[in-house]
Amino acid sequence: MRSNQHTSRLSLFTSLLKQSFRGDEHDYTQGSIRQAIILLAIPMILELGLESIFAVVDMFFVGKLGSGAIQAVGLTESVITIIYTLGMGLGMGTTAVIARRIGEKNPDAAAHAGAQAILISFLITVAISITGFVYAPHILKLMKAAPEVVREGEVFARIMFSGSLVIILLFLINGIFRGAGDAAIAMRSLWIASGINIILCPTLINGYGPFPELGLKGAAIATTIGRGIGVLYQCYHLFGRKGVVKIKMIHFHWDWPLIRSIVKVSWPAVAQFFIASGSWIILSRLVAEIGGKDASSGYQIAIRNAVFFILPAWGLSNAAATLVGQNLGAKQPERASQSVLLTAKYNAVFMSGVMFLFVLFASPIVSIFTKDPAVQNVGTVALQIIGTGYIFYGIGMVMIQALNGAGDTRTPTWIHFVGFWLFQIPLAYFMAKVLGWGSNGVFIAIPVAETAIAIAAWIFFKKGKWKKVVV
Repeated sequence: MRSNQHTSRLSLFTSLLKQSFRGDEHDYTQGSIRQAIILLAIPMILELGLESIFAVVDMFFVGKLGSGAIQAVGLTESVITIIYTLGMGLGMGTTAVIARRIGEKNPDAAAHAGAQAILISFLITVAISITGFVYAPHILKLMKAAPEVVREGEVFARIMFSGSLVIILLFLINGIFRGAGDAAIAMRSLWIASGINIILCPTLINGYGPFPELGLKGAAIATTIGRGIGVLYQCYHLFGRKGVVKIKMIHFHWDWPLIRSIVKVSWPAVAQFFIASGSWIILSRLVAEIGGKDASSGYQIAIRNAVFFILPAWGLSNAAATLVGQNLGAKQPERASQSVLLTAKYNAVFMSGVMFLFVLFASPIVSIFTKDPAVQNVGTVALQIIGTGYIFYGIGMVMIQALNGAGDTRTPTWIHFVGFWLFQIPLAYFMAKVLGWGSNGVFIAIPVAETAIAIAAWIFFKKGKWKKVVV
């Protein structure tokens, strides 16, 4: 009997797995919540897991160029998180709006909202690209990079900032697909982008075949080309396929009331990601100031590995956001709540495994990226300390995404502001400088603050005010 049950469950899971990869249309406001989570979560986890590969692949190959190159990439990426912030925040607001329209069974309105969000993205990236290209060396100096690092990383930073549009569009258009419940297309676009980056990165850095040896500049070119082709794949499906959301040229006429509505939902989401990424920038600068080039390089390696595992968990959290938005649109708030609690349980289990991995195997993980003993030592300690809070990271991000998915983007913004700027940053400075713990004080502040944020998000979720938000 038990054997038959296991076989039946395995058969069901295999069927769901195939369905999630195919991207079959599914009504997430009906049927099994567990199956809905699986159908959405698998491609979303793989989507963001592959996005995290961008960072790890770059760090792996750049690590061969020395600690100066590692710091140049790490500090540039720390600042470029601001661009990620705009893309993720705008994508989050768009996901909330589109999920509501899909829950209301109005796909044309969803397509119109997606088109307006794309128009917004074009407006905001022009100034960012120009500013980043012109002031790239000044930005590195502001981040306390050593003079030789500024010289080495200037071209890398200019190219990365010039590719701001493809970064934002990659996040935004995937947000459109997620809101519609079409997570498979979002996943495939990241597969393509990551695959191209993995091939081009070592080719352009080292100069294989007909390609010249470009060094650090090659890593930036590879990443930008990979993301650009991923965006082209997204556009092919967004404009040329029959699906839940199909955007047509008529949807691109300026609709200022709708634009204001999207901005109203998106700007707090942008603000919350900006608050979080701004905190990471300050912590990166503090580590570089206190510990110098070796400490900064070790910390950047640790952060890249931490993000590598956080992003898949964020993918699972995005499933909760889609389920909340669509079920609220279908007037089923209790089903939305049940979806979030079950997703949080799954995320906590996954992140528990990651916590033990980082605590027990931090040293061999860091050694993959650098052979410098001083950098290895800092990176190992940083990864072990940061890893201790992973269970709370998992629960907290589901709660935060649930509130965002409901359109209540303001509450997570305040949680992030208090948790990161009024608690994490002062705590890091206090432990690093006043107590004299150095870089370790910065590392400790991270899991402590993230745990406090998770507790606050849980409290606000349980209050249930998000169920009454109108989008």
